[in-house]
Amino acid sequence: MSVLQKATTHFKAALSNEMKTVVVPEWESTLYFKAVSTFAEEQKVIQLNNEGKIVEALVESLISKARDADGKRVFKGADKTTIMNEVDPAVIMRIVTEMNSSEVDEEELGN
Repeated sequence: MSVLQKATTHFKAALSNEMKTVVVPEWESTLYFKAVSTFAEEQKVIQLNNEGKIVEALVESLISKARDADGKRVFKGADKTTIMNEVDPAVIMRIVTEMNSSEVDEEELGN
């Protein structure tokens, strides 16, 4: 098996892991998310960070990662303005920090 094949096999295993959760008592909700995502999914967040738009990047990360128990997105791109202006920034920061600090357990991947 080539190095590229090993790399893609490893990543597919990481993507197939069960979703992790963040309990959000302020919203009386539990958000689900994958511990890993593709560069394509993170592209907008990376671009915003590079432009120095850190707050927008945090909100974009929340929008792209937050899922319900069935794996469906909780937020739409159109929700961005509302989230940025009408949702507690401290709660958003806590959620996104927890999502971004979550790591894939290598034992779960069979390594």
